[in-house]
Amino acid sequence: MTDARSVIATVRDGGQPLAEDLRWFASGLASGAVTDAQAGAFAMAVLLKGLNEEGRIALTRGMRDSGKVMAWDLPGPVVDKHSTGGIGDCVSLLLAPALAACGAYVPMISGRGLGHTGGTLDKLEAIPGFRTGLAEDALRKQMGAVKCAIVAASADLAPADRRLYAIRDVSATVESIDLITASILSKKLAAGLEALVLDVKCGSGAFMKTPERAEALARALVGAAQGAGCMTSALITDMSQPLATAAGNALEVIEVMETLTGTSVNTALWDLTAALGGEVLALAGLAADPKDGSGRIAEALQSGAAAEIFGRMVAAQGGPSDFVERWPDRLPSAPVMIEVPALEDGYVTAIDGEALGLAVVHLGGGRLREGDRVNPSVGLSDLAGIGEETGAGVPIAMVHAATEAAAEAAVRAVQAAYVIRPGMPEEPALIQQRIV
Repeated sequence: MTDARSVIATVRDGGQPLAEDLRWFASGLASGAVTDAQAGAFAMAVLLKGLNEEGRIALTRGMRDSGKVMAWDLPGPVVDKHSTGGIGDCVSLLLAPALAACGAYVPMISGRGLGHTGGTLDKLEAIPGFRTGLAEDALRKQMGAVKCAIVAASADLAPADRRLYAIRDVSATVESIDLITASILSKKLAAGLEALVLDVKCGSGAFMKTPERAEALARALVGAAQGAGCMTSALITDMSQPLATAAGNALEVIEVMETLTGTSVNTALWDLTAALGGEVLALAGLAADPKDGSGRIAEALQSGAAAEIFGRMVAAQGGPSDFVERWPDRLPSAPVMIEVPALEDGYVTAIDGEALGLAVVHLGGGRLREGDRVNPSVGLSDLAGIGEETGAGVPIAMVHAATEAAAEAAVRAVQAAYVIRPGMPEEPALIQQRIV
């Protein structure tokens, strides 16, 4: 008979538990048969010794099956995307409606800000009235009517992950690629997906700072997802600088709406949305290949079809019915706005993305502790990118803050995050690698 101690000891000693033992352990996390101490010991053993691909697949499946696994009967494929998190990464708000416009159904389960990175749910909740918590019957109704929704995971989806995630946070085991893989995929696959694309960030604003770590995570995710029966690919993308020119919840929604409505298109957001969407349309059989899929996503953005579906999604989830037409009037703004002057002449050579993310958190745009209220209006805008020429006193960002003191602290933090040098640097490629 399987017991927690034997599973932990096997991993601790460098062995690989049987698939059924890992599935039992996942079930025990959800039921309480595995204690907090045992869960922490397991997480540390996995961090130090690791699981092989078979083990990752078994743990992922076990955590997926620890709660409800959704099934759909819809006239098109059910797909989703996951990003490992970054600064100014608001692609989900563009991608979900664009995929729906291309014939896919997108029950996108998203999260809140984590550490220095922003959260999709926090961004959407900057829209007055927007509800991210939907009951299953409401979600199913919306999928039939709108074809997409962006929601929080319900309590009955992957409860084993909820338990283990909290324990990883307090046991210094968050960095384990095996546990990250099982955590991400258990929630996504419990949504009943047929195809999934993964956006694995690499750089100063990402959790995976090096190409080697990003590639290791991407390969682990793709292998485990496909082993669990979901068509999956991954793109490793740049996070050495913010993806959007804004960081902060309402400010990122503004940039999304400008791109969706064509008033001021952010090229990086557009290009990455098209690339990720092209991947998942091809996997789902809605495009001949990723290039064809990217073209279909671009057309959905260009034609206004994605904007129209976004507006319907906002209205269905409690937001203003006229949001697409009147979004400048509907989003909150901060009372204090201060420019951030560059400290020297030259070109932006490097940006500490994590420092920018933490500056937003300290402004009130994220959480220092669980349960903290988020101020949707604060953040950074007009962020200079790598390769931009500047000079002493020339603005490299705008701070949006609740108080003068908070604004001044953010100015200093942003200045410290920017490296300005005489020579023009090479701008990093947006998409660095494709993993299938």
